[in-house]
Amino acid sequence: MNRETAMKKLTSFAIVVCAILILTSATVFAEDDWKSLKQESKRMKIDETAQETLDTLFADDSKAKALYDNSYGWAVFDNLKLAFGFSGGGGNGVAVAKESGKRTYMQMGTAGVGIGLGANKYQIVFLFQDSQTFNNFVNKGWQADAGATAAAGKHAADAKTDFTNGLAIYQMTEKGLMANADIAGTKYWQNDKLN
Repeated sequence: MNRETAMKKLTSFAIVVCAILILTSATVFAEDDWKSLKQESKRMKIDETAQETLDTLFADDSKAKALYDNSYGWAVFDNLKLAFGFSGGGGNGVAVAKESGKRTYMQMGTAGVGIGLGANKYQIVFLFQDSQTFNNFVNKGWQADAGATAAAGKHAADAKTDFTNGLAIYQMTEKGLMANADIAGTKYWQNDKLN
């Protein structure tokens, strides 16, 4: 094989190797772009659900709007709970510091044992009285203890009118605000994939 033929083969080989590297890199970048687009789409859906939930809450309960106006921040979670002799559920949400507008995307999960059969879709709204309560919730996570209940709705005899331990909590279903809905055993933490 002469030198000219060897150079042509080497050049052709180099071109094929470069093409493979370019296509591989493009595929990796495309996968990263796709992942980024999926994450952005999830964040947009969470933000949209949160805003719709807040709008519905304020329309249903003017006291909730007054608490929101005086709060440091808020969080809204969309949850689906299933019960078939035991119960479990999970969902996503966003926590927002009002002054800065900084959003932290979060997850929630719940599990328990009890009598029940069916599915329940609902939203939880948290209003935070101060930065310490908000930052603890966002950065350390939070688990509702046995006594945690969501605020009473407008039809309940004892409607919630203030923060308790720095929090005001509301639970909403398709039927509206729930009176004294139980959220015990539910845990909240940051969503590492969306932040």
